Amino acid sequence: MQTKLHALLLLIMLAVLTGCLSSKKVIYFQNSIPSAEQNKNYTPTIKPDDLLNILVTSMDAEASKPFNPFTNALSSNFIGGYVQGAQSPPAYLVDATGTIDFPVIGKLTVGGLNRTQAIELLTEKLKPFLNAPNIQIRISNYKITVLGDVKTPGTFNIPNERITILEAIGLAGDLNITAKRTDIQVIRDKNGQKTNYLIDLTKSDFFASPAYFLEQNDVVYVKPNKVKINSGALNPSNAGIIISAISLLITMAILIQR
Repeated sequence: MQTKLHALLLLIMLAVLTGCLSSKKVIYFQNSIPSAEQNKNYTPTIKPDDLLNILVTSMDAEASKPFNPFTNALSSNFIGGYVQGAQSPPAYLVDATGTIDFPVIGKLTVGGLNRTQAIELLTEKLKPFLNAPNIQIRISNYKITVLGDVKTPGTFNIPNERITILEAIGLAGDLNITAKRTDIQVIRDKNGQKTNYLIDLTKSDFFASPAYFLEQNDVVYVKPNKVKINSGALNPSNAGIIISAISLLITMAILIQR
């Protein structure tokens, strides 16, 4: 009887300490990948608080100088890779109304425009001053943040202004085995309001989600699964208490059986 009791208590301990993970909760993309036409030509739009690097060139280099107050800072910022926690160089700040203060031209409304539209607008504005103006625009503070149960959480600057949730998770070193793959949150600021998207990586329909491509300042939060949450109670600081309690239960059970 004592042997059976010991075995039962040992099984209970193992269940508490380890738990079990179903492969269905771990493997990505368990169904067929759907078509995602709405994401095919994704391009970000300019938002308030964005920092814009704008480089203006033309046939007359001297005439272009007044439109490039940040030339030295821009020369190296149009080339780069994924950087974690990098500072942005001087740039045009998009204010709360979606406007920037551009040299000579003055106030220019760019909020809500994508890069192509902003370039077309600025090209038209510069034609009276420059011969065949050529404009490059980049959001220098385009960054995303990945938090939670990943290997290397952090904030990452994205140089090409285009990143998927899968690429973001890859930058963070992938999910830990204890991460909850069925309930990943993407928190997005839209017109001053926080919008929450839920992504289930075990199903392929997230490829069609509006959160598949991340926007600037998106936050991806990966929740831990129940096994990891429960294991939080089993840290070294209280492991001795738990073992002592289990030992006391075993001793009491033995005495009762006698």
